[in-house]
Amino acid sequence: FRGVFKRDRQGNLLDAEGGIVSPDDPERWRREGEGQFVPPGTNPGRTVHMMDIHAEKGLQCADCHFSQDSHGSGLIMGEVAAAVEIGCKDCHGSSRAYPTLRTSGPAAPPEGTDLTLLRNSDGQRRFEWIQRDNRRVLIQRSIVDPTLEWEVDLVRDAVDRDSPEFNPAAARAKLMSVSRPGQASFSWGPGVATTDLAHDDEEMACYSCHTSWTPSCGGCHLPVEANWQAESHRAEGGTTRNYATYNPQVARDDMFQLGRHGTTRGGVIAPARSSSALVLSSTNINRERIYVQQPPISAVGFSSQAFAPHFPHTVRRTETKTCSDCHVSDAEDNNAIMAQLLMLGTNSVNFVGMNAWVGLESGIEAVRVTEWDEPQAVFGSYLQRYAYPDFFAQHVERNGRELVNWTRGRAFDLEAGGSGDTRSVEEIANTLQATGGQARCLQLRGEYMFVAEGRGGFRVYDVAAIGNKGVSDRILTAPFSPLGNDTHVASGNATCMALPTNQPIAPTRNTAAMRAANQEQAFHPIYSYAVVTDAREGLILVNVDTLADGDPRNNNLRRAATWNPGGVLDGARHITLAGHIAYIAARAGLVVVDLDDPLHPRHVTTVRLDDVRASALQFRYLFVTDAQGMRVLDVTKLDDPRAIEGAVVPLGDARRLYVARTYAYVAAKGEGLVIIDVTNPRRPRLHERVTFDGRLNDAEDVVVASTNASLFAYVADGRNGLKVLQLTSPDSQRNFYGFSPEPRPELIAWARTPSPALALSKGLDRDRGVDETGHQIAIFGRLGSRPFNRGEMERLFLDYRGEVYRVSDRPSLDGWLAAE
Repeated sequence: FRGVFKRDRQGNLLDAEGGIVSPDDPERWRREGEGQFVPPGTNPGRTVHMMDIHAEKGLQCADCHFSQDSHGSGLIMGEVAAAVEIGCKDCHGSSRAYPTLRTSGPAAPPEGTDLTLLRNSDGQRRFEWIQRDNRRVLIQRSIVDPTLEWEVDLVRDAVDRDSPEFNPAAARAKLMSVSRPGQASFSWGPGVATTDLAHDDEEMACYSCHTSWTPSCGGCHLPVEANWQAESHRAEGGTTRNYATYNPQVARDDMFQLGRHGTTRGGVIAPARSSSALVLSSTNINRERIYVQQPPISAVGFSSQAFAPHFPHTVRRTETKTCSDCHVSDAEDNNAIMAQLLMLGTNSVNFVGMNAWVGLESGIEAVRVTEWDEPQAVFGSYLQRYAYPDFFAQHVERNGRELVNWTRGRAFDLEAGGSGDTRSVEEIANTLQATGGQARCLQLRGEYMFVAEGRGGFRVYDVAAIGNKGVSDRILTAPFSPLGNDTHVASGNATCMALPTNQPIAPTRNTAAMRAANQEQAFHPIYSYAVVTDAREGLILVNVDTLADGDPRNNNLRRAATWNPGGVLDGARHITLAGHIAYIAARAGLVVVDLDDPLHPRHVTTVRLDDVRASALQFRYLFVTDAQGMRVLDVTKLDDPRAIEGAVVPLGDARRLYVARTYAYVAAKGEGLVIIDVTNPRRPRLHERVTFDGRLNDAEDVVVASTNASLFAYVADGRNGLKVLQLTSPDSQRNFYGFSPEPRPELIAWARTPSPALALSKGLDRDRGVDETGHQIAIFGRLGSRPFNRGEMERLFLDYRGEVYRVSDRPSLDGWLAAE
């Protein structure tokens, strides 16, 4: 557990006025003379502790959740959220009316409970309207402390220009109009009809805006060990011979996302959190790791990287969400924020686990990059130095930071615990598999590695046993028999491949009966396929559903479609999928293909660019490498990319690239790793060239991932092999808890590879619940809840004409529409 404090997007601590507080300020947590506890309503220290405003004022749980919320209504509820009686407007009212003081939550009785009848133990009314300073105010008295009472903030007063409580920012948000034909854009005020309100109380939860931050589990590791006696945590007690631990790896407070709440809440817009992005491991009685960090799949087939609508109890008055947290900023500096908001993913909390997977000139290799035990530290990292100091010293001093095959420890090392210590010996191994050609594209998904092997075609390898010491051949083409397993599709020159998601899914489970029972959406058909580019044959689609149906006898992959009309995809070398829209680098330029009907692709357009190499997508912008360097295209309309004048960073030989929040990482061959600030994608800015004095000088590909609280880059450095860079740590970057702190690369590990390193498998997406075309990927944790579809997304950034509208966080009375 840790305190959460007000920060800007770069991670700087802020005071109540928004000024930066130094991380070395002695009064940042407590002012001189302040004790451990401060009076209600007082913020300790210079920084702003982002506790819920109700808690800060002294309210206890029972001051909002009364007898029914505490003891129940006598009815069985399917989820805790459905058993809540109280609602925000019951005490605070709405922009149109003062509170009725009757409960309105999903568990409230038909007419609501009358809060004016509640009395505390001392006989005083819990809620009471009184006259104060010539105005009518509502006070609430504490149920716990009879000396404590509060004046309740009333929304109706906050939007009334004649009230001393008028707040222009709050009024603008609550009384803003939607964009409709014949209506002045962005008019706001009491003259806007209720049916025209952009943020209608019935359409979205109050805390969608008033939440200051949302806790998100960007990933948890749940390893189970057999033959380890442990107490059972079930009600009946007892013991079990399987010991499991629950290890949060990336607990974040900087991820804010919106979705649709469940059926019991009327499907309103509400904050959603990453709620259980699990990966599972199992060690059997022989201490064999029979599977390693595998993400499970939900019953309806969606990924288990779960999300859930959530009331985080972090409501604030000042540190609320602003306009640019949910709409395109007039400064164009929140593209990454919007990607996070819509659950499109930011490529920052992605999970590269025990192994980094590298595509080679003549094979693929799993390079061991982390400890096995929790906390899972990357070799050579800040965390390893402090959590495993002996192992860190061996990595640095014995191995010179090289990731080599070796056995650490001795079975009968008395200093390390003797023969009774099952963990005294650790095999650290890099596993190599030959391929039929250059492995320039590879992607790990669950137990399988999908590879485009050049002249070797497309192949799927079984890598479930990659950490199992009891298996000699840990990367397999056919784990049972070639008669029941043929996961190879021959082609002339398979240059790249893409999956609609790298999260394990099972579309065949998504039946009509399951959707009805669980109130779920259907998969889009594209999720059944792997999409392969071939320099000679164009586009090849392969149905890979059989790999997730639990039947080992039918894994025989075949082409489902081959497409290259008029040679438009001749020389195809890279593909990026945005839902059912494909961006393909080919000889003709950047080719846009619509795969809405996967077996009948449709050529939409071709953007003429010189020698396109690769692309990466983030919300409204596509980042492309070509002969000139890195350029940015506007893909607000996904199938109609538009070049942006001046949005080019010249580079001599840009190859693959990776965009993580507000930075683009470009593998630039001899220039090393080039880091580009894309906070404003329309004005990309060179941030840093990283070569480590020439040691990183053949860069072909790069991926970025988080392990615990730190950010890492993995670079395929051609003839130099693999490089592992720590981008943020408490030593190098004090603001590492920010949304996108400035990266400060340190070379912490490297590996020789038997042939040049050309490509890397992207880490598991842990903050992506939906694709750019609005199709759900990950499971949602409440009946009827879901991410936004494409139309709902567009309401946040397109007006009725289909043009981008932009917002400012600076309140102004321009556009005020008075009541008639």
